[in-house]
Amino acid sequence: MSYFKNPVVWFDIYTQDLQRAKSFYEKVFHLTLTEEPTDGSFQAYRFPGGMPGLGSMGALMYHPMRKPSSEGTIVYFDCEDCEQQSNLALLHGGQVFKSKWRIGDDGFIAIIGDTEGNAIGLHSFK
Repeated sequence: MSYFKNPVVWFDIYTQDLQRAKSFYEKVFHLTLTEEPTDGSFQAYRFPGGMPGLGSMGALMYHPMRKPSSEGTIVYFDCEDCEQQSNLALLHGGQVFKSKWRIGDDGFIAIIGDTEGNAIGLHSFK
């Protein structure tokens, strides 16, 4: 079996209200974000994990020169069931742009909106 390293090593999800976004992601994905040390020009909370790894690392980011957006690149989060996370997103101030649908043998995806105005993807095999 050959090993393929994931070429994506980091992502930023921009916020307007970092604490609100932190609360949303922790509740929707049942995880704990940790404060990331910075040079003081921005603030960040890091998702769990480490580099290097099989997946990619990332953080919620408040930066005065960056804004959240529902246009452009979408980061997909692994989850047990896209429908569960979609429901949690609604419960915690988010929205559902595209409900769960099958993508063939690769499982299911859904597109939700976070509390900051970002579109994010969900992926599950169930």
